[in-house]
Amino acid sequence: MTLEIFVVVIVAGAVGSSITPEQTIISSPEGSNTTLTCTYDDSADYLYWYQQKPQSRPEFLLRIIKSSDYVTKAEQLDSRISIRLRKKEKKVDLEIFPAAVSDSALYYCAMEPTVTQNSYTL
Repeated sequence: MTLEIFVVVIVAGAVGSSITPEQTIISSPEGSNTTLTCTYDDSADYLYWYQQKPQSRPEFLLRIIKSSDYVTKAEQLDSRISIRLRKKEKKVDLEIFPAAVSDSALYYCAMEPTVTQNSYTL
């Protein structure tokens, strides 16, 4: 089976701040290693990933602090889901391995200072 992922980007804060998904729709085979990637600008201090299932509100998954690489995880976060910061490339990844059909959802990457919008769907 294949899962569908949609990515939305949320940008909050100063005008000119940006975070952008590399792809907005991803199809992955079940059991594969699936990576969602967003590119951020220098104004980002905190980078977030959220997941939104159909007919549900977005739920926090992970946050990473750019200056320290400190990660905050949702209380019930599945161990298959992780975050990776690539500072040189200014990219933040959400990694899901192995991917399951139940991971099909809308995913939001966000940055702080503040929160606006862009996304991925899985």
